[in-house]
Amino acid sequence: MDAGTVPAVGRRVVLRIRGAAARAVALPSAAGDMTPAGHAPERAEPAPTADGRRPAGALRALLDSRGLRTHFGTVAGAAILGVLLWRLGTGVFLDGLRRIDATTLLAGVGLGLLTTVFSAWRWCLVARGLRIRLPLASAVADYYRALFLNAALPGGVLGDVHRAVRHGQSAGDIGRGVRAVVLERTAGQAVLVAVGAVVLLTQPSPVLTDARRLALVLAMVSVCSVVTVGVVRRARPTAPSRRYGAVRAALTEARGALLARGNWPGVLISSVVVLAGHLAMFLIAARVAGCTASAAELLPLALLALLAMGLPLNVGGWGPREGVMAWAFGAAGLGAGMGLSVAVIYGVLSFAAALPGVVVLFVRWFAALRRPREENAGGQDQCRDSATAEGPVPAGGGVFSVSSEKYAPKASVSPARSSLPFSAEALEGRPMTPDSV
Repeated sequence: MDAGTVPAVGRRVVLRIRGAAARAVALPSAAGDMTPAGHAPERAEPAPTADGRRPAGALRALLDSRGLRTHFGTVAGAAILGVLLWRLGTGVFLDGLRRIDATTLLAGVGLGLLTTVFSAWRWCLVARGLRIRLPLASAVADYYRALFLNAALPGGVLGDVHRAVRHGQSAGDIGRGVRAVVLERTAGQAVLVAVGAVVLLTQPSPVLTDARRLALVLAMVSVCSVVTVGVVRRARPTAPSRRYGAVRAALTEARGALLARGNWPGVLISSVVVLAGHLAMFLIAARVAGCTASAAELLPLALLALLAMGLPLNVGGWGPREGVMAWAFGAAGLGAGMGLSVAVIYGVLSFAAALPGVVVLFVRWFAALRRPREENAGGQDQCRDSATAEGPVPAGGGVFSVSSEKYAPKASVSPARSSLPFSAEALEGRPMTPDSV
């Protein structure tokens, strides 16, 4: 290589090095982009603006957080109760509690028994439609336990979730167990919505005009939606997708569980009886609170309260019911304080009606504690009978003693049902030691 070629080669090398360095600065290396665990580094929080506020990204992250989504209903229910206490004071709550006596509590427990038995019967009918066996006695006990958990825990639905999972586990199909509870609750809410729509559209109430306008809007939207879906399906006759097949299968299953010839009369009757029991409890609460309005005037207000109770924005059932009843009674000219007192009495009666669920919880808990002891006792008896059949134990022996004769194969006790330290089959001609086990 001549002398003139060397400087040119050197210049090209220097230019390549500079270009590589520039690219390294512009594009971070793979090692720098990844954390030691192999994951992308967390994005740095945006710096606050000049006035000390965070950008919209921080608010979006807060709204998308899992904790807020999980506890949103509890926070909303607590906020509603806080606003009511702030505007009406604590005297209304205390006045409602003072008016409750033993007779009122017994009436609430009796109505709770009626509604719980018919709700459990509806659950049995739906489970039978899904080909799941559910005895009525077990259904009543599980329903009482679910009602108590709904009233005692935030959210108001954790008892139903527990009831669905436990029934699915006992039946060997958690999916069907969950669907049975969902369809049972849906049937009750459907009857409530149907009766509420008829009453609120025909009877005088604070929401009569708004209910008629809303019904007209919903009817127009429903007709337009049906026409649009029909036109689109006729214009594009495509093969049904997997999602469409899943939805169709779910609707077919729901129709078989709720609208079958042997199910729908019982589901309808039980739902109507349960709704009548809740309305009767509301009327008792109104009379105990001192409200003198007629039953026809209180019926729309009670249905509004029951519809509000279906919202998952409560603390053990408290929150939307109290807010709606305070507003509805105030709009009807009966006084917001009277509405709140009625809601408080109704809440106490509902909790008293769910108290038998505590007995169910303790009985099931005690039975679960006794079961392992009985199994251990049965294992010890079986081991003792087996040892007696084999013959007397040698004088210096014990559990690990070895006889001079060869052992014949013996049926061992199951390890889960035995209390001995090493329960396994005795090997032929070998002592039972931990190594052999």
